[in-house]
Amino acid sequence: MYTALRLQRRLRKELRRAREGQGGVQVVVLGPEPYMTYQPFLPEAAAGSISPRHVVVPLRRVLPHCRIVTGEAKAVDHARRTAVVETLATEHTGSGPVEVSYDELVIAPGSVSRALPVPGLADHGIGFKTVEEAIGLRNHVLEQLDIASSTRDPDIRAAALTFVFVGGGYAGVEALAELEDMARYACRFYHNIRPRDMKWILVEATGRILPEVGEEMGRYAVRELRGRAVDVRLETRLESCENRVAQLSDGSRHPCRTLVWTAGVKPHPLLAATDLPRDGRGRLRCTATLRVEGVEHAWTAGDAAAVPDLAADEPGRACAPNAQHAVRQARQLADNLVASLRGEEETEYRHSSAGSVASLGLHKGVAHVYGRRVKGYPAWLLHRAYHLSRVPTANRKARVLAEWTLAGLFKREIVSLGSLEHPRAEFELAAGTGRHPEGP
Repeated sequence: MYTALRLQRRLRKELRRAREGQGGVQVVVLGPEPYMTYQPFLPEAAAGSISPRHVVVPLRRVLPHCRIVTGEAKAVDHARRTAVVETLATEHTGSGPVEVSYDELVIAPGSVSRALPVPGLADHGIGFKTVEEAIGLRNHVLEQLDIASSTRDPDIRAAALTFVFVGGGYAGVEALAELEDMARYACRFYHNIRPRDMKWILVEATGRILPEVGEEMGRYAVRELRGRAVDVRLETRLESCENRVAQLSDGSRHPCRTLVWTAGVKPHPLLAATDLPRDGRGRLRCTATLRVEGVEHAWTAGDAAAVPDLAADEPGRACAPNAQHAVRQARQLADNLVASLRGEEETEYRHSSAGSVASLGLHKGVAHVYGRRVKGYPAWLLHRAYHLSRVPTANRKARVLAEWTLAGLFKREIVSLGSLEHPRAEFELAAGTGRHPEGP
């Protein structure tokens, strides 16, 4: 989306000529969803601090001069300059995928969750990479409080109030911290549940969490979470979650109805269905000008690309797969693509990291910015200010800021809308073909 935004601005005249039938260029944006998700806001969306619709940016609104195709690329044959695409229309008509030709290819599908072969994970695990997963997790956590409040079975109650998060990076820590904050607040509205009844467990295979903010801030984050009765288990792995029992490598077993998997990502499977060169980790090999290495007319950026980090002290190192690099790479890619079309000189991508910020729940956070360590309320403010400045479009900025302001004046909303996941269940019940979603 960021590349298309930049191209839309830089190629304004050429796009206008194409619309008038006088040649020019056309920018086609293909994606499985008609929106871009601003992932740093997913934890706050899960906690109810931000409305889900303000976490996503509709492509057709911000890219009015581009052609938006909602669909999925199944394969790319760059030697023939074609992509095999499956859209909603081809799916419903049964006509099968279609071939789309192109002159220049920008391939940036990002990454997907890296699921390990842990017994029971595919059956009971919950991801945290899309807005749908974030809202589903919020509804699920609140539903567990309802289950615990309405049962007299101590085993069911204990499992419902046990929440296990696997992965101590940004996604896992921020999701756990925000949801624990929300659930702690929600307990005041249940007559028979107290915050101390809940068990929150963070499982991390290495010896520290949040490595991006530095070792000292990582230790502070552990102390902060443990001070809130979160069970942080370092150098520990999830070995099984069969039958809704999380079995850890330290020998402990935790019956639970909530297991969130945020233990890393891997390049999108689409890359394996292309004829483009990849490195040992499955990412596209590319040059510092963001061209796919050894290939003409192909460009890449973001999590799917192994972009050389020219600002690093260690030679041969690739840029970290994070939003800070991805957004800047996307803009540089667009500038270089325009330069290529116009016969101008291309510029190498170079960026020194400004630091990292992470939220640990409402009014709590850690940050390591320009060599300075910040924690607590100032870090939380810095986290919000940074991401507010980065979320695309003034419209989204204003709406998010308004929601934060209203959240400071009124109490949290703790309504679970789990029935959204089964919108036809009520009608099916009325028609006599189904059962109530809240029934046994």
